[in-house]
Amino acid sequence: MSANDQTTTTGTDKAKLTLAAATFLAGVVGFYGLEGQSDLIRVVGMVAVAAIAIAIAMTSQPGRNAWSFAREARQELRRVVWPTRQESIQTTLVVLVMVFIVAVLLWLMDMFFMWGVGALVRPGG
Repeated sequence: MSANDQTTTTGTDKAKLTLAAATFLAGVVGFYGLEGQSDLIRVVGMVAVAAIAIAIAMTSQPGRNAWSFAREARQELRRVVWPTRQESIQTTLVVLVMVFIVAVLLWLMDMFFMWGVGALVRPGG
């Protein structure tokens, strides 16, 4: 499949996406329109309508592209080398120590500048 095939949206694809959006919107309207019904029935109905809308959208090229992207992202997440608990704790401690050191340095610089500005603007200073 070429890059041009993946980015071109045909009229049929637009119609499918519009139908999927309309189906989902009808489900939302139905959800709020059936306030007198049980919450379970409303939620199950909304989930079913959402599944139908997703199924309609997946038949279009943009839907297939989105599914392909999600699959590739999941594969990429599996390749990530996640840090161990020990590495996470060590890194967190290093960050906390550095934040403390920078905070103290900024506080000292602020005190020095306050003293300098005070000496400059103090009457008779």
